[in-house]
Amino acid sequence: MKRALPGGFLLAIEGIDGAGKSFQAQAVARVLEDRGLDVVLTREPTQGRWGRLLRESMTKGRLSPADELNAFLEDRKEHVRDLIRPALAAGRIVITDRYYFSTVAYQGAAGFDPQELLRLNEAIALEPHLLVLIDLDPAVSLARIGRRDGRTNEFETLGQLQRSRDIFLGLRKP
Repeated sequence: MKRALPGGFLLAIEGIDGAGKSFQAQAVARVLEDRGLDVVLTREPTQGRWGRLLRESMTKGRLSPADELNAFLEDRKEHVRDLIRPALAAGRIVITDRYYFSTVAYQGAAGFDPQELLRLNEAIALEPHLLVLIDLDPAVSLARIGRRDGRTNEFETLGQLQRSRDIFLGLRKP
């Protein structure tokens, strides 16, 4: 039987595209599971209705910036309500590959006010116990993305990644 932690623990792993978030989230989950802890590994956008809409928009035609932001917020509401809160209540360790900080960084880099985005997200999402930010030079990020699948999207330009990175680096969270 897996060990639980009273109140659970929420770990968010963040960074620009190509930083290695998924790899690190999986590695941390394996280590904790090997130590007998009850771990939930998740990501955003989720596989829910809103998350699927966001993933489709990246390949089949973008939503408007306002509609995209709304979809991120709705996806996060479902994620927190249906997975994160129940898992924490059960004493599980939740590791999320991306969380609301990505919305702040990427939508902030696209022209929305990062402080307002932070306020909107913190009204609906639980603040993680620990935020791990993987910092990577955007030029290295683009080289990794190219090796990953040979495709990029409009978030994956040098300028966009640099603006997102700058916002990530400006976050003041535990």
